Formats: sequence, C-alpha cells, structure tokens
Amino acid sequence: MDKPVRLIEFETMLLGRYSHLINPHVRRSGGRLDRSAYLLLSRIQMDGPMSIGQLSDAFGLDASTLNRQTAAMLRAEVVERIPDPDGGIARKFRITAEGEHSLDSDRAEYIAALEKVMTDWSSEEVATFAAFLQRFNSDIERLEGHPWPRT
Repeated sequence: MDKPVRLIEFETMLLGRYSHLINPHVRRSGGRLDRSAYLLLSRIQMDGPMSIGQLSDAFGLDASTLNRQTAAMLRAEVVERIPDPDGGIARKFRITAEGEHSLDSDRAEYIAALEKVMTDWSSEEVATFAAFLQRFNSDIERLEGHPWPRT
C-alpha cells in the first residue's frame, strides 16, 4: 500500500478519535443535538420536508433505524410530522423552529471550535483543506451512491 494512503488512514482514524473535542453534538447538560439528529436535521434543512423513504435513500439507512431516530427527534420537538406538501401518501418530517434554533446553535459552536483549531492557518490553507475535504467526501458519496446536496 502506498505510504500516503497509510498516512491518510492513520490521520482519519485520529480525526474520528478527536472529533469529540471539537464536535459539540455529544449530548451534555446543554441539551445539544446528538450526532444522528444533527445529520438528519441538516439534510431536512437543505432539502425541505422528507419522508422515511426519502431519508432512507439519502442516508442509505433502513427504515427501522430511521424510525428510532426520528421518534427521538419528535420527542425532542426538533421535527414534526406533516402531510406531504406535494400530495403524496407518506407523511414527512419538517424541522421545527426549535430544531432550526438547535441546529443553527450547534453549527455555530462547531464552526467556532474548528476556527480555534485552525487559528494559525492562513486563509489559503483553510480553503485548500476545505476543497480537498469536499472532494474526499464527494468521492465517498459517489461510491456509496448517496450524494449530499452542496450549495
């Protein structure tokens, strides 16, 4: 195996290890969103109301997993179930005002934590890293068949 690929494996393993240090999405006394809620709400915020089937297609997860996750989100009142605005049979999940607030708040904290980590980076280094990270994620999504919308 190519040495740079081994280095990428090692560094992505460490990134997973360190994510708790900069990732505010671990439920603490502050009532922050858990990881699954953060991801689902992010997608619903981007795409608008989504059914279990649409979430399954978007994430590659089975309906039982999504039913558990969305049930927890309903209890936390960060989403609500609504009739399909397009007249379809399946009910959809729409982000609530509380969900928007929680997601925006968590995202702001996450961005602030990333900025703290990269405080000594030049704007060019940050932009280069962002471009490579986007390419890396886009290639994973292409292989999985579950691309994320990008603005």
